[in-house]
Amino acid sequence: MKKVDVVAGVIFKNGKVLCVQRGNHKLEYVSNKFEFPGGKIQPNEAEQKALQRELLEELNLNVVVGEKIMTVNHKYPDFEICMQCYKCTTESSNIELREHISMRYMEIKDLLELDWLEADIPVVNYLMKDFK
Repeated sequence: MKKVDVVAGVIFKNGKVLCVQRGNHKLEYVSNKFEFPGGKIQPNEAEQKALQRELLEELNLNVVVGEKIMTVNHKYPDFEICMQCYKCTTESSNIELREHISMRYMEIKDLLELDWLEADIPVVNYLMKDFK
């Protein structure tokens, strides 16, 4: 099974978290699901630099990468990912959706209203632990 190393940003702005929605995909279990934005780490690339690069490529968004929140290892039917999740902040309001179909800033207490990718659910649960 193919293993992919990825980074994801839990991006805060004005107390809310950025959530982005994937479009249709050949793998139905990832189609139209919400995720924390990010992407693949290139060989010999530092995680924080990979995250900044991916967010600029996918959203035209500059962020300040902060502390690592958690690592998620998840097996999908066709591949496995190891996702490094970082807390990020941004001052920018100009997001350009280049690979996603929608985005929204959500309060943490409302995150479960969205249909999340399975690999992102542990991050959602971690963020929500104080709201249960």
